Amino acid sequence: MEAARKGRGAETLRYSVAEEMARDSVVGNVAQDLGLSPSQLAARKARVVSEGSEQRFRLDPRSGVLTLTETLDREHICPHSESCTLSFQLLLENPVQLIRGEVDVRDVNDNSPVFPQKEMVLEIPETTSPETPLENGKRGAKYAELVLQRQLDREDQPELRLVLTATDGGSPPRSGTAEVRVVVLDANDNMPVFSREVYEVRVAENSPPGQLLVRVSAADPDDGSYGKVCYAFTQTSARSLHLFKLNAETVHVEVLDVNDNAPEITLSSVSASVPEDAPPRTVVAVLSVRDRDSGDNGRTECAVAGDVPFILTAAFAEHYELRTSAALDRETTAEYNALYSMWVSENDAASEGEEQTAVSVDAESGAVSVVRALDYEEVRAVEVTVSAADGGSPPRSATALLRVLVRDENDNAPVVLHPPPDGSAALGELVPRHARAGYLVAKVVAVDADAGQNAWLCYELAKATEPGLFRVGLHSGEVRTARAVGERDAARHRLVVLVRDRGRPPRSASATLAVALADGFSEGHLRASEEEPAAEPDGRLTLYLSVCLACVSALFVASAAAAVAAKVRRARRREPGTLPTFPQSAADSGAGSLPRSYVYDVRLAAGTVDSEFRFLGPLFPCFPAGLPQGAADQRSSLCSAGLGQQEGDWAAQLKLKDHI
Repeated sequence: MEAARKGRGAETLRYSVAEEMARDSVVGNVAQDLGLSPSQLAARKARVVSEGSEQRFRLDPRSGVLTLTETLDREHICPHSESCTLSFQLLLENPVQLIRGEVDVRDVNDNSPVFPQKEMVLEIPETTSPETPLENGKRGAKYAELVLQRQLDREDQPELRLVLTATDGGSPPRSGTAEVRVVVLDANDNMPVFSREVYEVRVAENSPPGQLLVRVSAADPDDGSYGKVCYAFTQTSARSLHLFKLNAETVHVEVLDVNDNAPEITLSSVSASVPEDAPPRTVVAVLSVRDRDSGDNGRTECAVAGDVPFILTAAFAEHYELRTSAALDRETTAEYNALYSMWVSENDAASEGEEQTAVSVDAESGAVSVVRALDYEEVRAVEVTVSAADGGSPPRSATALLRVLVRDENDNAPVVLHPPPDGSAALGELVPRHARAGYLVAKVVAVDADAGQNAWLCYELAKATEPGLFRVGLHSGEVRTARAVGERDAARHRLVVLVRDRGRPPRSASATLAVALADGFSEGHLRASEEEPAAEPDGRLTLYLSVCLACVSALFVASAAAAVAAKVRRARRREPGTLPTFPQSAADSGAGSLPRSYVYDVRLAAGTVDSEFRFLGPLFPCFPAGLPQGAADQRSSLCSAGLGQQEGDWAAQLKLKDHI
């Protein structure tokens, strides 16, 4: 506060104050500057008269001190002026005297620089030359100029973000910022590039029209229409243009969203207790709902289940407030326990340890966390009771049921049950030499401990000694011949079947099969094995027939095996020659889906009903001619003499009466 005066009887009083001074701050001592005592100033009834309607100054007649009636804002009082001076008049009576007063309001650095826009967007073509001004202001004013220093490349950096800072010269200095976003506009400055320089294609001369020969691929990093690639023939003869056709457009694949995520509910705030005299629409809890799917799959609807005096109201995007919808009566209903559900992924926890409890609740915030890894294959859900107590005397409490649902993860690989992993059944599967296409060779059986799509299995032939001879059912795991077996096919084959689940990421296992081609299978067996499996009939009759069939087959197999074994021993003692051998598992292993040393044809006898079956004797492979004399005798003794005769000559029949 400063004052300038000219002594007693001065005609003008001048003072100086800084802006932003508080109300009732002292501007100057009028009595002292006029050379009057406070009593004289009071006797002459001195008062301040301001110019205009605003009274910014007040005179204390007892002390003669001039004070402020309000805080002065220089930028508001004098918005476009270098200087800011406020005038007032001091009026005295007895005798009447009018004295002019002026107050100079000094500026204080109380404002930071402000940009007209907090974010400025500049669209600059990538072909703009360096040293080109990108932004400038009006002539004659102080404006920053943004200049490009180096060439832009949209493919390298499509957008740049700059922070522009302005600082004033005050003490201390103040600053303001704005963001400059430079969007680089694309130019057609890149040419398409093929994935390969040369595409070599071999095509048979009898290829049908429309056959796909090769798929070429070229990419252009430019944007929009500049990056769209079209294909066309150039420098090609007229005959070639007549023979070949080119698809000029590229193929784009759009990944469609699947509703594979459940909604997630998060409680942001919840009240443990509510007074019974709480008015309707009292907020009890705040929650949010999120679904990680997109589009319609990601839209959620929330509602309060049951006949309870609560409603859900939408607060803002995906956030809801749980409010009371009616008056509460503690004597009628003392508490309302909501069922809280939360999803956690198995094997996902902050720490490990079997001794720890699975769920922990924070005593202050009520946040629930899983502290021990949960295995979906062992436990699908965990239910705990959560209690909340207040600090009153006596304390009051409430409980709620919390259900923690475990989400399955693909943490288990498929396990192959057949063939066994020890290799006991993978030493050999017999296939007739003249098997037609579709002949059942074996069936790979696998299981997965996971659930849902993590346990859906598919089978594929990963490796084969002779590709094209065998195929595997995608979902059944059945290994069948893809074509008829020929004379030139090798006698032994090795197949590797890959079993893969549909988890993310997928897990897999493999099974190895050894297949041997042999002669001597009956035509009936070939026909039965080549038929696709049919649905099994339902009903109690099927069970009875199956039990009878199993019992008779077991007895017959035992007796036939003993007879054949004794006959083979006698034949070997008579003749030192050896017979061709089958794979070891064909006689020793009981696993596998193909017949072993004994083959049985099961069919309906002519002229009978469904309750009559015929069980044929064992059929042995007939070895080819050209063996030594002793071996030929064995061949004649082993081969069924009546294979070409009527099967009824040596068949045993079992009839089941209708009352079964």
